[in-house]
Amino acid sequence: MKKRSLILSTLVVALSATPAFAKVSPEEAAKLGAELTIMGAEKAGNADGSIPAYEGGITQAPAGYEVGMHHLDPFADDKVEFVIDASNAAQYKDNLTPGQLALFELYPNTFKMKVYPTRRSASYPQYVLDATKANATTAELVDGGNGLKNAKIGVPFPIPQNGLEAIWNHTLRFRGVSMKNRRGQAAPTAGGSYTLIKLDEDISFRYTRPDITTEQLEKENILFFFKQVVKSPARLAGTALLVHETMDQLKQPRQAWTYNTGQRRVRRAPNVAFDTPGTVSDGLRTTDDFDMFNGSPVRYNWELKGKQELYIPYNDYKLHSDKVTYEEILTPGHINSDLVRYEKHRVWVVEATLKDDMRHIYKKRVFYIDEDSWQIAVTDIYDNRDQLYRVAQAHIVNYYDVPTLWTTLEVFHDLSSRRYLAMGLDNEDEMYDFNAELPDSGYTPQALRRSGRR
Repeated sequence: MKKRSLILSTLVVALSATPAFAKVSPEEAAKLGAELTIMGAEKAGNADGSIPAYEGGITQAPAGYEVGMHHLDPFADDKVEFVIDASNAAQYKDNLTPGQLALFELYPNTFKMKVYPTRRSASYPQYVLDATKANATTAELVDGGNGLKNAKIGVPFPIPQNGLEAIWNHTLRFRGVSMKNRRGQAAPTAGGSYTLIKLDEDISFRYTRPDITTEQLEKENILFFFKQVVKSPARLAGTALLVHETMDQLKQPRQAWTYNTGQRRVRRAPNVAFDTPGTVSDGLRTTDDFDMFNGSPVRYNWELKGKQELYIPYNDYKLHSDKVTYEEILTPGHINSDLVRYEKHRVWVVEATLKDDMRHIYKKRVFYIDEDSWQIAVTDIYDNRDQLYRVAQAHIVNYYDVPTLWTTLEVFHDLSSRRYLAMGLDNEDEMYDFNAELPDSGYTPQALRRSGRR
């Protein structure tokens, strides 16, 4: 393979020869916390020093921060090292994805990447790290990779042996135990006009509860509960969605319900999955694009390609700031490049290709997954003509009050329409509440009806 920066390490080659769903041996797992971090990343920096060694991430909040505030930038004094734009993108192509290169071509006068020093800021509670290390020798995929067992709380496969294990790591990465937020979504036209959609969302993660057992998870077969209610504009207000996400989706598929204000009734929604258009997205993303990828992996073949050093949005505290308005962010063609921080990080490259007997509007998806967090950072998406169709980028911050690394904004670019969807706008709203008390009784169809009423 060309020096297009796929680092097919000896480790990955060796792993690809092992049985598809084999467990990691105790000897292999002993690397976690030694040459590998507990999350399975390479602890050492790279050869030229542009990626530093991992030293534990952010371990305390910056001075002046209080819970409930928008997260202060712990790296506010960092300076831009260089800027990548259409004039010099070819020089950096080994560290860019085809989708990123396409954005330079599509918006040669405005799209750019301001590259900052790399800060490996990901950090997690100790109980999550302990569970991740334990999972390494117990977690197993079941039902052809459509579910798993013998894992809890932490990443199930910190030393992945195949693409399915890597995508399950993204699905089950730690994002707290409960979270409540109000955030915005917008899909600007090519000229830049948009309608801001306001959404109330809350999520209760059963998988990451400190007291959860693997036996409970297998018996109940629930990973998390998710509820979303549209608050504005008025014509959409009250529309609501409820999801019970299952651990083994072959044993029991995702359970979903919607509430429609016009009909004033709750209906089961088995189509809330795969390539059904996402909620109020103007058709610019699919349901399984949410969170960069979610749900059953059953329609694709998954291949772990190796690792790549890539420029990705990271530590995007400026984009997250309550000192920035939505109007400043939502510029024509793409979000405001001056507000985005890029850094060079190592990512796992996972290629998903549609199975011959399955249907989806995406024939191929290439996921670039941050090695320190298992957060998908970039996705290149191809249509059924094998043409690059969409490009998604996740803008990541460490919510150090939890702590966890997660997105502050997800942006999906549709290359043919020259439009994009920005999901997660939180600058002009209250900050996420990671300590919300969210009883299970709030995630029933009856509770959805009450939530959806105007």
